[in-house]
Amino acid sequence: MESTLNYLWKMDDVLGQGATASVYKARNKKSGELVAVKVFNNASYLRPQEVQIREFEVLRKLNHQNIVKLFAVEEIESGKQKVLVMEFCSGGSLLSLLEEPENAFGLSESEFLIVLRCVVAGMNHLRENGVVHRDIKPGNIMRLAGEDGESIYKLTDFGAARELDDDEKFQSVYGTEEYLHPDMYKRAVLKKPQQKAYGVTVDLWSIGVTFYHAATGSLPFIPFGGPRRNKEIMYKITTEKPTGAIAGTQEQENGPIAWTYELPIACRLSLGLKRQLVPILANILEADQEECWGFDQFFAETNDILHRTIIHIFSLSQAIMHRIYIHSYNTATIFLEEVFRQTNIAPHHQEYFFEGHSYELEPNLQAHNFPKTTENCPLIMMSTEPEDLMGLRYRDPALEFPKFHPKIDVIADCSTAKDVLTATHQTLRISRSFLQCRELILRGLYWVSEAVKGECLRIFEKRQTMVATLGCLQREETKILVPYETIAGDGEVPGLKNMAELKTRLQAVSDEISRYAHSVSEHQAMVRCILSEVGGKWSQMKEDRSIQKMEACLDKMQLIYSQFKKARKCPRLGYNEQQIHKLDKVNLGHLAKKVLSVFQENCVQQYQAALSGHGTRMRKTFEMRKKLKKLNRSLTTCSAEMSGCQDCLYKVLDELPRRILQGKLTSTAPKQVYLNQKHQDMVFGMQELQDQMKIVAHNLQLNNSIIQRLNGVAPGL
Repeated sequence: MESTLNYLWKMDDVLGQGATASVYKARNKKSGELVAVKVFNNASYLRPQEVQIREFEVLRKLNHQNIVKLFAVEEIESGKQKVLVMEFCSGGSLLSLLEEPENAFGLSESEFLIVLRCVVAGMNHLRENGVVHRDIKPGNIMRLAGEDGESIYKLTDFGAARELDDDEKFQSVYGTEEYLHPDMYKRAVLKKPQQKAYGVTVDLWSIGVTFYHAATGSLPFIPFGGPRRNKEIMYKITTEKPTGAIAGTQEQENGPIAWTYELPIACRLSLGLKRQLVPILANILEADQEECWGFDQFFAETNDILHRTIIHIFSLSQAIMHRIYIHSYNTATIFLEEVFRQTNIAPHHQEYFFEGHSYELEPNLQAHNFPKTTENCPLIMMSTEPEDLMGLRYRDPALEFPKFHPKIDVIADCSTAKDVLTATHQTLRISRSFLQCRELILRGLYWVSEAVKGECLRIFEKRQTMVATLGCLQREETKILVPYETIAGDGEVPGLKNMAELKTRLQAVSDEISRYAHSVSEHQAMVRCILSEVGGKWSQMKEDRSIQKMEACLDKMQLIYSQFKKARKCPRLGYNEQQIHKLDKVNLGHLAKKVLSVFQENCVQQYQAALSGHGTRMRKTFEMRKKLKKLNRSLTTCSAEMSGCQDCLYKVLDELPRRILQGKLTSTAPKQVYLNQKHQDMVFGMQELQDQMKIVAHNLQLNNSIIQRLNGVAPGL
């Protein structure tokens, strides 16, 4: 045990060790509160006095939730060594988090955004206080669980920090070589003298490497053999990086450098976030300090990401999930354009559904008024034009599973076991994405099919209304036809040659409407078939236990990995321990094979079958909607035609009394009395007919208004 006046700790409770100090987990003697104590070794006292006290002074100046707090400066009672008493972060460092097999391909998007927010806020506080850290790296970013369970990250280890304004320079070299700015790397690692001074932007380079590491799980610049074995090539990569590149690797000894301009496919960040992050990385991973962004631009661009709203979109036509990063004040027009940039589906071809209903995006609707979406409850977008199914892009996990060497080597075996767990976590993530995609495909297809079903019903109702209207017209046409032909003869009514033409037009409309009944019935049957298929697939998917099987294997593999980590600390294993170790290696191999088998034979096959079936159903749905749109246009034309027939009947009705009077005036005297009586009866009949036509006209207007409303509730057609 060691202690100061107020704190004590065990020497084996080491949290971290450096060249000049070690950090231990300690307790307050009175309250039992956990703290971290940084104990300086003898080498630290060989430094100049001003360097020794610099860390105390810097920490006393800083006060921010994203910077580890300094509670006190005390001395060890037995040796008078200085001790910094600081806030204890129970979650370990960002480096320890990235070293977990689950995060070997980088952090999840939600966790990465928390790291981004915390580091940016902490660095902003440093710049406001004129402090340059000079040793930013994942190992110096500590993690603490907040009251709500969300991670809080804090900058720590200010042993290399010093006060420096934006326009000041320094010449001393500090830092960890993988995260060092190339100019500092040349002097500190390659030991090549130079008179170049360094500014505050050296922290930006370290932040860029740290962010890349957090996003991908690996360093951006890797020479053949690794950064610490091939230092000259490491320097060459960082200094010769082309503009816009964010990573460079050398796959073969003395081979070419492969430059990368995008984050890798295995990275867990969405395309929406990658599009925002890559330009930032490209501009802070810039060796030329004159070309590198300054902190003002860095803070502006990173805060721009952090202040955006995330809208989750599932493209049903392409079977891909997207995250759209826009500002809350951006309108739907801007949102549709951003969706177009990610999906290549034009704004006027995008149609949205949410929670089972069609969702109309008004052009001026602001993003903060959009429905709240999540990964499991996204807006589902369908293209009104045919699209090629794309599906998820992923790297085959089979390529990631390593094989154990038969010889027992506790260090190598532990490393291999970690790689096996890494591959298993990645396989499980891909499988969960497959399952989520299948669920959203079925959910979206169900919603769209229900919408098509509604369209069929609306068209059927419109057709029924038009049939009723047509029947009224035909009955009134029959009533008018006899007196008209008797009195009018071959005379002409303005706008209509004769009643035969009206009769022909009515018959054509009647035939056209009759054809719709069969077409709509076909579409309704097809929709019922699709809905039945979707229901069957949904039941099958719910019964599938592939994910649970892989999770059970992973639990067993993690127990074996824990044993391997313990064995790694033992220089030699006893005979019995060796036999157990061998069995564990065999079991780990069997479990890995089982995970791969479940993935390839169940998850992949079911996903590919789902995509194939989805493509067929989407083609049917598209063709149905296309035909329904055509039917709707034809019905609208028929409605207009019936309105024309109705107008013609009105003209005939208005013309009949005049024709009757003309017949009366041209009659001969002997027949006048008979004709007058006949005409009188006809006039009375026409008056009664006109009264009936007023009622019919009212009904026709009512039917027309219903048809117009039905036209208005079919936005997709």
